Amino acid sequence: MPSSQSPRTAWMAILAKAPLELLEESFQALGTLPHYQYLRSPEIGLTMIRGRIEGTGAPFNLGEMTLTRCVVQIAGVQADELIAGFGYVAGRSQRHAELAALGDALLQHPDWQSHVEGKVIQALQTAAQEKRAQITAQVAATRVNFFTLKRGES
Repeated sequence: MPSSQSPRTAWMAILAKAPLELLEESFQALGTLPHYQYLRSPEIGLTMIRGRIEGTGAPFNLGEMTLTRCVVQIAGVQADELIAGFGYVAGRSQRHAELAALGDALLQHPDWQSHVEGKVIQALQTAAQEKRAQITAQVAATRVNFFTLKRGES
């Protein structure tokens, strides 16, 4: 995690990018989850993707992307305390957005934070690193070093 990135930003990214099947398995490992209610039920919409010319120049609209968002609320430590969790995921998976929002809320709850970090976030992070290593190995296997090729001239 980059030092400029907050822990919440990091875990929200991990939850949003995780495969749904792995996210479901990780949440099942937590056992009985606290009751939560929707502040904003999962909904599908579009968002504008922006780019920059040469990465640093003037911004421009690249196109639209499907996005699903959800906001849930759980009870906090004190009786009158409520914790809101947000989930934004690429695509049209309402369940993924719901689980991401629930994960965000649980990670803000002091009684659940270490449990969720250990069983969910660590598992998702490990799976993402393994996937990245597998892709890197596949790319390395097909890499061509053009500087070692000999030209046809003598």
